[in-house]
Amino acid sequence: MSNAPLMPKATAVWLLDNTALSFDQVADFCKMHPLEIKAIADGDSAQGIKGLDPISTGQLTREEIQLG
Repeated sequence: MSNAPLMPKATAVWLLDNTALSFDQVADFCKMHPLEIKAIADGDSAQGIKGLDPISTGQLTREEIQLG
């Protein structure tokens, strides 16, 4: 995928909460820096942002997440 998700921070929040993907994998998909992803995981960033499911929005499939 060459384009970033519509809401990258919300998508990153969902991926961190619902998958076992690494920070690098989430950062690559969301077109964000891995340190931004780490800050989200640590609760230092994106506080109050509700996760956006990339599967329901058609940005990813379950199979693609499992391959990661």
